[in-house]
Amino acid sequence: MFTSVVEAIRNTPLVELSRISRGLDGRILAKLEYLNPGFSKKDRIARQMIEEAELSGALKPGQTVVELTSGNTGTGLAIVCAVKGYPFVAVMSRGNTTERARMMAALGAEVMLVDQLPGSKPGYVSGGDLELVEQAAQRIVRERGAFRADQFSLEGNFRAHYLHTGPEILSQSAGMIDAFCDFAGTAGSFAGCAAAFKEYNPEIKCYLVEPDSAAVLAGEPVADPNHPIQGGGYAIRDLKFVRKEHVDGYLQVSGGEAIEAARRLARLEGIFAGFSSGANLAAAIQLLQGDLRGKTVVILINDSGLKYLSTELWPS
Repeated sequence: MFTSVVEAIRNTPLVELSRISRGLDGRILAKLEYLNPGFSKKDRIARQMIEEAELSGALKPGQTVVELTSGNTGTGLAIVCAVKGYPFVAVMSRGNTTERARMMAALGAEVMLVDQLPGSKPGYVSGGDLELVEQAAQRIVRERGAFRADQFSLEGNFRAHYLHTGPEILSQSAGMIDAFCDFAGTAGSFAGCAAAFKEYNPEIKCYLVEPDSAAVLAGEPVADPNHPIQGGGYAIRDLKFVRKEHVDGYLQVSGGEAIEAARRLARLEGIFAGFSSGANLAAAIQLLQGDLRGKTVVILINDSGLKYLSTELWPS
């Protein structure tokens, strides 16, 4: 028995997508991160960042915690802060889904919504929109003397996946994996898992996934920053956690491909996921149709489709 819901974070199931991979030469294994208490992989980093800050003394009892979020990190932080007694302020673009803002508020967070740039489309958060959110987060930290749970810089983001997610996958698969691909937001899950996998077996191939219209990590120009894959693809070049020697390649997925793959996950596998999970699946299929025929590819199911009911992903 757990003493709080925080202890229920981690140790999510790994399942084979045998129905989707039917007709493909190879296997896809999916880590069901949407079964964390806040319905996303970001619960892991929320727990790790807060617990490490407590241990180091960077976070004081009763101090306010602030972070920018597309909704998932904020939800994880809202859960952890509620249990541990820290006020939490989530700073989020109005371009992100209302479901996530409402969930954070229900969990006790103060949610600050930041207007998008002129010309930005609701549901399509660009790097420019995110910069406005960053400015607002910095201001609130100064005004309130808050602790910034900065998911783009705190090592707890990387360690949550290096110490836990990656080793869980290796244990659950008995180490029998050939490749890993992951959609880049902060790239903490990619970097942490890739480091764990490469230490175990340097031959495991690790690929970063980006929107095809904003594949800046692959060195491509930004053709259109207004893509629908929320939570990443912001065309941020400096992702602190990524070690280039752990990147075996870059994969691009269109918004349409991510949407169709997410819908296939629901119809064929009973897995109700969001845009970035669809992007991961579409990328894994690319690999099995290319140089990795006959291999086993691991992906993360990053969050729940419940967080996108107001978007084009799940039309009524």
